[in-house]
Amino acid sequence: MEEVKVEKQKKGFMDWYFKSNLLVRILIGLILGAVVGLIVGPKIAVIKPFGDLLIRLLQMIVIPVVFFSLIGGSASISPARLGRVGVKIMVYYFLTTAFAVAIGLFFANILRPGWGLSLAGAGTEVKELVAPSLIDTLLNIVPTNPFGSLASGTVLPIIFFAVLFGIGLSFLKESKDERLKHAAESILTLCDGAVEVMLLIVRWVLQYAPIGVFALLAVVFGTQGAKVAGPLGLVTLTVYIALAVQVIVTYGGALAIYKLSLFKFLQRAKEAMVTAFVTRSSNATLPTTMKCADENMGVPKGIYSFTLPLGATINMDGTAIYQGVCCLFVAFAVGMQLTFAQQMIVILTATLASIGTAGVPGAGAIMLLLVLNSVGLKVEAGSAVAAAYAMVLGIDALLDMGRTSINITGDLVGTAIVAKTEGELNLDKWK
Repeated sequence: MEEVKVEKQKKGFMDWYFKSNLLVRILIGLILGAVVGLIVGPKIAVIKPFGDLLIRLLQMIVIPVVFFSLIGGSASISPARLGRVGVKIMVYYFLTTAFAVAIGLFFANILRPGWGLSLAGAGTEVKELVAPSLIDTLLNIVPTNPFGSLASGTVLPIIFFAVLFGIGLSFLKESKDERLKHAAESILTLCDGAVEVMLLIVRWVLQYAPIGVFALLAVVFGTQGAKVAGPLGLVTLTVYIALAVQVIVTYGGALAIYKLSLFKFLQRAKEAMVTAFVTRSSNATLPTTMKCADENMGVPKGIYSFTLPLGATINMDGTAIYQGVCCLFVAFAVGMQLTFAQQMIVILTATLASIGTAGVPGAGAIMLLLVLNSVGLKVEAGSAVAAAYAMVLGIDALLDMGRTSINITGDLVGTAIVAKTEGELNLDKWK
């Protein structure tokens, strides 16, 4: 009995909050924010600082998460594996990710989620977007001062430098010079540690997310009324339509080129797809993904042991679709239309940022901040962009399930294709 009493004393008064499901809490925050905002009306703006705090916390973590994750992701590609298999899978990953963003943008331009919402009229501020020239955009990818880019949060130069730094580390850690090898491994260990620390901080920030989402959504619904519910449903529909098209057109087309059946593939991949949908984590699904590749598809371990962990790190097709759709949703919601050049920047940024998207629940929402910043849609506390971003964050878990499932589906498609081109796929498994 005494042990039971001691155990009860150890429990904090907020255990009911921290030990409950985060997804459920965020959804409750979304629903309560909408209801309270509609009931109270414009006076609810008094709680706006609680929402602004969430935006500031997200801004605080995005650059460190991206920088260290990109270095670790790039360094994980061993030069010894950058032969035929490495080149094939890397080309596949980048091409399908670029196609994914383009598909997301295509359907977002057609269905126009967020159009007419006019959040900029809710007493929030929106700045005019200035479209840079294509030449300037390409030149500005290369930073003149990487530390200046980190300090200012300039997206593409940070991505370029981090990827280049990571590739350099991957070569040094294979060096025969023990001093260089040790130095590279030490830096990589530091970066891995920094990633783990940042992911821990992300989990802490997400504990506050339900409160921040409640405040942000209450203000939006209080000032805008019930008309904002429709755009949230439309952005969800747009994302899932684009995800389905990615599977049928992009993956189905790629498999057909190598005379593999999409229907048979889906039969063999369904276990991993469902696991990813439920867990919302590419990393957590990795053992199941490997099992499907090995037992169901006949891919040899020498290939899937390289391509699948790499895919869980850098191949985020579902996340790329989400970023394309949600970027246009935010633009439409604040009364802006992105030019063709700016949408090309979205494709480039989302494709490159996929390298640094951690395979954990909710990571895509952090990367969305980068994509928005790349086209001048800065998520700043009190801005219309922040209000639109908060709406996306409120339904992020629902979108995350679909995009994670597509992420690992793309990994398996690429793995099967590479094995087929290498003549190592057991075709008996496909009969």
